[in-house]
Amino acid sequence: MIDLDKSQIQQRFHLDLAAAAIRNAYIASAQNQVQAPPVTYLGFQDANGDCHVKTGHIAGTDAFIIKVATGFYDNPAKGLPSSNGLNLLFSALNGAPLATLRDEGWLTDMRTGLGGAIATCALSVDGFDKVLIVGTGLQCRHQARCLQALTPDRQLSFTIWGRAGAKAIEASEDLVSDGLVAKPATDLHAACRDAQVIITTTPAQSPLLERSWITPGTHITAVGADSPGKQELDTELMANADLLICDLEEQSLDHGEFRAAFSAGLISESNVSALGHVLSGENPGRLNSTQITIADLTGLAVQDAAISLVVLNAKPTGSQN
Repeated sequence: MIDLDKSQIQQRFHLDLAAAAIRNAYIASAQNQVQAPPVTYLGFQDANGDCHVKTGHIAGTDAFIIKVATGFYDNPAKGLPSSNGLNLLFSALNGAPLATLRDEGWLTDMRTGLGGAIATCALSVDGFDKVLIVGTGLQCRHQARCLQALTPDRQLSFTIWGRAGAKAIEASEDLVSDGLVAKPATDLHAACRDAQVIITTTPAQSPLLERSWITPGTHITAVGADSPGKQELDTELMANADLLICDLEEQSLDHGEFRAAFSAGLISESNVSALGHVLSGENPGRLNSTQITIADLTGLAVQDAAISLVVLNAKPTGSQN
């Protein structure tokens, strides 16, 4: 059995292969070619933390995964990362353990970043370049880096907003040091109206974005709401959007961003479609440059299986942070 720590995982990581694997995992999920039992969730209110246990297998692949991911959102103030966890791979042929990937949450962060970037590219207006990221943590950085990597034909301009202005400045400076174009914003309303793409990456429990702030043609990728009680978007915004896309309908309507609008009776199951159907061409996705589109991504265990298999099958090449 292979045992890899975070640095060894990074040495085996190939972003282009991982992006292709995650894209295929979205399609396989939409076409019911996966096994993905319900997520086990533990909440730690006193510590502002949570834990998800996910398991998954993609038909035709040789391994399945058990993934444990934790998010403790006060950790940065203590000098600790907000994400942690590990991935366990087992043979789908004989049940033998294949690998322990002690990624400290890095693979989860990368598959979330790539998953968001894939959704954003699939649903945004052609040639978009003005991107607002709401949130200043690790996922802010991953979403920006992955989205720029998947759009090599043009330089994107990122605006970063957070409740703490100093953290927005810090995140912007980190992205600039990576060669990206980024600046902080102080006025979220104005930043929303100026953006072609908005990516939300916070653990907010009350809406941050209002319907009246969003201009025609805007695409929103919401990745923050992945457990009960979280919500980043106003319910009226979801109810009035032209296209609602998610990674998995059952998760989105139960504990994702779309849950609040669904619970209020403002949207129904028929209003929501899986991203995999858009990627495969079964759903045409955006129809014109004035539609407001929203992607709600709660995370799929088969994404974890896909990205872990890329690492397992790769040869070390060099660290890619």
